[in-house]
Amino acid sequence: MTFVLGVTGSIASGKSLLCRHLVEAHSAVHIDADRHVHTMYEPGKPAFDRIVAEFGDGVVGSDGLIDRKALGDIVFGKPDLLAALRTAIGDIEGEFMRLLLELKDDEAPIAVFEAVRLFEGPYMERCDAGWLVATEDETALTRLMARNDLTRAEAEQRMASQIAWTDRAPKADLVLHNDASADDFRTQIDEAIAAALGTSRRR
Repeated sequence: MTFVLGVTGSIASGKSLLCRHLVEAHSAVHIDADRHVHTMYEPGKPAFDRIVAEFGDGVVGSDGLIDRKALGDIVFGKPDLLAALRTAIGDIEGEFMRLLLELKDDEAPIAVFEAVRLFEGPYMERCDAGWLVATEDETALTRLMARNDLTRAEAEQRMASQIAWTDRAPKADLVLHNDASADDFRTQIDEAIAAALGTSRRR
């Protein structure tokens, strides 16, 4: 049976690096919850029409797809509008719980479920372990400014919407700190997955 690992962390913490390394070095399969949600409101799906009805034609790009940047500009920092967007998309939790059930029977040795709201939803009921990627605020700000070509003020605004890793750490089976080099972080990941799989086999 596949070892299902939930991975979460704040913006620019290194979640993608962790997941990519598990795929490339440990033959894991990977589901990015954020990207999968985008497939739920493709043209022709009910959620597409609900989003347009809720937020207007301006959220549809020239390619006929929902313009995620335009949509993000509308809902960012506005909890009521963000809640309205989630309602328009549909049963996000139900969709992910279905996917997690399927992952249990995957042929890969490890299945990685990357989700920002890993601990805030019911997903840990179907994950064998939950890892939290943590980094210091200044490190995350520097990475975010470079990666997204943001000013410091813009990066700080995005950071302000995140839940502090220290508040989420008690819910995690493991906290991986990513403040040094990428190679150091990969070494941490290798050691952690070896320990996790060893524990899983002994159960």
